[in-house]
Amino acid sequence: MLSFIKKTTLKNHQRKIDRLKPSVNIKLGLELPTSAIAEISSLAKYVSQINSLEEKVKALSDQGLRDKTEEFKEHVFKKEKELESQIIELKERFNTAVIPEEKDKLHLSLKNLHNKVFDNILCEAFSVVREAARRVCNMRHFDSQLLGGIILHQGKIAEMATGEGKTLVATLPAYLNALLGRGVHIVTVNDYLARRDREWMGPIYEFLGLSVGVIQHDLDPDARRYEYSKDVTYGTNNEFGFDYLRDNMVIDKSEMVQRPFHYAIVDEVDSILVDEARTPLIISGPAEESTEKYYIADKVISKLKGKVVSEKEQIDAKYKGIDISQGYDYLIDEKAHAVHLTEEGEVKVSKSLGIPSLHEIETIEWRHHIIQALMAHSPMYRKDVQYIIKDGKVVIVDEFTGRIMPGRRWSDGLHQAIEAKENLKIERENQTLATITFQNYFRMYEKLAGMTGTAFTEAQEFKQIYKLDVIPIPTNRVLIRKNYPDIIYKTEKEKFDAIILEIVECYKNGQPVLVGTISIENSEIISNLLQERGIPHNVLNAKYHEMEAQIIAQAGRFKAITIATNMAGRGTDILLGGNPDFLTKTLLREEKIAQENKDYNDKFKLYIEKFRKQASDEHNKVIETGGLHVIGTERHEARRIDNQLRGRSGRQGDPGSSRFYVSLEDDLMRIFGSDRLIGLLDKFSWQAGQAIEHPWVSKSIETAQRRVEQHNFEIRKQLLEYDNVMNKQREVIYGRRKQVLEGQDIKEDIFIIADEILDIYIQQFLSGEERDYDGLDRSLKDTFGIVVENFPPEADPPLAEEELKDYIFEKIKEVYHQKEITNAEQLKFLERFICLQVIDTKWKEHLYAMDTLREGISLRAYGQRDPLIEYQREAFNMFSGMIESIKLESVQALFKVKLSMPRQVKGVFDSVPQSYIHPEKETFKEPHVEPGMPQETPSKPVVKTKEVGRNEPCPCKSGRKYKKCCGR
Repeated sequence: MLSFIKKTTLKNHQRKIDRLKPSVNIKLGLELPTSAIAEISSLAKYVSQINSLEEKVKALSDQGLRDKTEEFKEHVFKKEKELESQIIELKERFNTAVIPEEKDKLHLSLKNLHNKVFDNILCEAFSVVREAARRVCNMRHFDSQLLGGIILHQGKIAEMATGEGKTLVATLPAYLNALLGRGVHIVTVNDYLARRDREWMGPIYEFLGLSVGVIQHDLDPDARRYEYSKDVTYGTNNEFGFDYLRDNMVIDKSEMVQRPFHYAIVDEVDSILVDEARTPLIISGPAEESTEKYYIADKVISKLKGKVVSEKEQIDAKYKGIDISQGYDYLIDEKAHAVHLTEEGEVKVSKSLGIPSLHEIETIEWRHHIIQALMAHSPMYRKDVQYIIKDGKVVIVDEFTGRIMPGRRWSDGLHQAIEAKENLKIERENQTLATITFQNYFRMYEKLAGMTGTAFTEAQEFKQIYKLDVIPIPTNRVLIRKNYPDIIYKTEKEKFDAIILEIVECYKNGQPVLVGTISIENSEIISNLLQERGIPHNVLNAKYHEMEAQIIAQAGRFKAITIATNMAGRGTDILLGGNPDFLTKTLLREEKIAQENKDYNDKFKLYIEKFRKQASDEHNKVIETGGLHVIGTERHEARRIDNQLRGRSGRQGDPGSSRFYVSLEDDLMRIFGSDRLIGLLDKFSWQAGQAIEHPWVSKSIETAQRRVEQHNFEIRKQLLEYDNVMNKQREVIYGRRKQVLEGQDIKEDIFIIADEILDIYIQQFLSGEERDYDGLDRSLKDTFGIVVENFPPEADPPLAEEELKDYIFEKIKEVYHQKEITNAEQLKFLERFICLQVIDTKWKEHLYAMDTLREGISLRAYGQRDPLIEYQREAFNMFSGMIESIKLESVQALFKVKLSMPRQVKGVFDSVPQSYIHPEKETFKEPHVEPGMPQETPSKPVVKTKEVGRNEPCPCKSGRKYKKCCGR
């Protein structure tokens, strides 16, 4: 009965759309969620209206189209003025609201009120942008793209399949929201895409009279400020985030580059707000600590014996009382991404280091170094998988893209531990100077929207964390890609052999193949196996984004075999038969014909015609072979990453196919797969190379992926809970800095602080039976630099506390006014400069203390205390102490300072070299409290090393014999 009702409901929604034909070309399939169909049905009227305006807008001249921009601007400014009082009232209520549910409702109301400003011009503005795109770029927005633009304007996430033209979609809401002149940010995943999208879509905005900018990694502050001043600015999530942090480290307002956050569209929103949101952005500077400890820790752990525990062993430990730690010095928990020292291990480490224990205040840091050294040697950090060695340095490999990330470092000493493991020079330990998570950065925008091909599986997280709804949009043309069932093999070798056979078969038929791997190691295995068979192919792993885009654009050519990490080349469509535009530009580059060259346009036209004909011929041949075939060499831990790979095939109604290969030795199946299923399959009498296909197996893979997705969501959620503590503190400090930078008169604030300090002194020295006037006098002299003449104790009768306070406070104000009379301009400068110096110094020290607190807070769980509650409590006490310290030191410095301009004005953060980090792991791990138990469920086998003879050279490469070094 329920299924009948559902089908009837879907049919009714389709009828609503059908009634609008032929003005709307949107086909709703039953694969869309009911909520999405209802949403699309309600928005179809806007698409119909935009289409009805098309002929009228087409009739306008170029100048007539440009004039529309000024007309629209006048309308939105007038409408916003009408709604101003309501917006202010809602903002005040939102800022004072405490209950989360109430804040969410007010946030939604505020977003809807902001959108109301554009209601009357939305359809006409979209029609104008569509026409401008047709004239400038020869691209006309499809109806499905108009739908996506409306959803983005509303501040939601538009899920649009690969090849549906998301880059063009963004021009619609970006133009509309840029009319207010407050800046629109379009966020991409890398510098290449930011630059490409600006060059590609920029002419549309410029044709309509808007300015367009792009933020690139190598821009200086002046250039950044100029680009941010544009109506629409393209850039990466990292650049936007780091610019925000840097803006809150400057000592002069003129050095800031960003404007207040108005509206942002995040491209590949799942990659940025989910994958990369697991870890914060950090600006760090060197801390004063010796690197020798990392080498010592690396030597010490070589004597330890470790074990990777399985889920079954963990369950046995819990319910059968088995001590899985017996006989081992440490346990590895891959699922929880953690290493635990056993009691035996702690004793052995203490003895090797010559210290009483690892739990004394003076020696507890050694425990941290040992744990990080064990992490570095664990299977979780393998060379050529998680990192590579390049130019004598450890370079991180992005686990999602497979690209190398030069300049990025793991935090918390892990990077140094890996450098010690590889016997490389260790870079100095870093200290956090500024940090923010992407969750808290992007939530600062008045309105946020996003687009991607795969977001619906993470809809709960987007709603819970960002208050963003995910709306899947039907494709412009019917999707005819064939998704073949997974093929499962017992061993990894059998799986790779089967993959090679399929690739060879496709190559013989001329069918292009895109092979997706999840590591550099696997891509090289496939590549080597293909080389042995003489099959030509391209390998994409850890190369520059632009080179990736060029190669991936040609992955649809006849007989093309391309091996890539699952997300390599995102932002570039795979066209069957090849991409004429990319081929033309590549040839022009090879011939060294730059765009400035007078022959460039003629050559471009000549070559592109040639390549268009070539691509057209190849396109037909590829269609006959069945289109692009996608092969996944392993299921990723998240379903949407698999969908991203699969989505490369079958764009815009093209034929295509996909298939994933799985082995029981894959990380996903080994760590998160069901022991019961694996045990059942092990009972089958498998022959070498035999494939398995069964609904149970496919269901098990999906279950494993759901478990990992939930596990990763919990990590991100926990990170946010911890960062929310820091975020409130950051808002207070950055808000105070902003007040000082904007030149507000802070003299009154200084007097308020002085009054508070005086209150403390009166309470401290005069509240008891014995009044300590000498102590009060010393404190006043130390803090305010004043000596109160004719001190009132001799007054008859003695002054009451309030009268005495008033008397002293007037003296304090007199001293300060004398300074002001001497040189008011210098004093005003010093007020600002000293306040910033004190705030920044204390904030820097506070961040260091918070880092230290964070490192050890998880140990509170062993005392049956919630680490998060403990962190919140201690962070509050530390912050309160810091605020009081800032007040006291600011006043002391200002009352005692000599009125002379400093020779060189330099901020606290300018005095140390800075590095920019977006690490891949976070340290908020809450341990499981049961004795002898690891945190969650592990299961990778221990990587055993060759036994070293006592007289052989020591593996640590010290130059000494093993028995005289690590073997002692």
